[in-house]
Amino acid sequence: MPKVIIALATGCYVGLIPKAPGTWGSLAAILPWLLCRDLPLATYLLVVVALFVVGFFVAGAAEKILDRPDAGCIVIDEFLGMFVTLTAAPAHPAAWLLGFLLFRLFDIVKPFPVSWFDRHIHGGLGIMLDDLFAGLYALLCLQLLWWGIGGLLS
Repeated sequence: MPKVIIALATGCYVGLIPKAPGTWGSLAAILPWLLCRDLPLATYLLVVVALFVVGFFVAGAAEKILDRPDAGCIVIDEFLGMFVTLTAAPAHPAAWLLGFLLFRLFDIVKPFPVSWFDRHIHGGLGIMLDDLFAGLYALLCLQLLWWGIGGLLS
């Protein structure tokens, strides 16, 4: 069972790539997102909720297995953040790239309340919540920016 938990928590071991595992995890999340992006919105949101719940349990268990709080190799939270960011994303690769960049920005800079969750909520819940909120910031910015500039790229 620990091998399955680590495989899920690390995004099928993508989180074990040295240097910038969060970036690699965010990038790796695009493939499963592409498989889910055309789902009806209600079904897509159920996938996001399921990803949060599974991530909560798996990230918390992986912390214990690795004996490291919020270990960098745990990237299931980046998968959640990217799925949130790309909710209802325009069907254009430039929008997906912009979403990726925005999510990485908010995940690294951690504006409030992302930083608060990162510092005060621990375990699987804390791991997932800061990326959930970084994804919400990125989602809002992506939608606003695309609304403003998307026509230029069509």
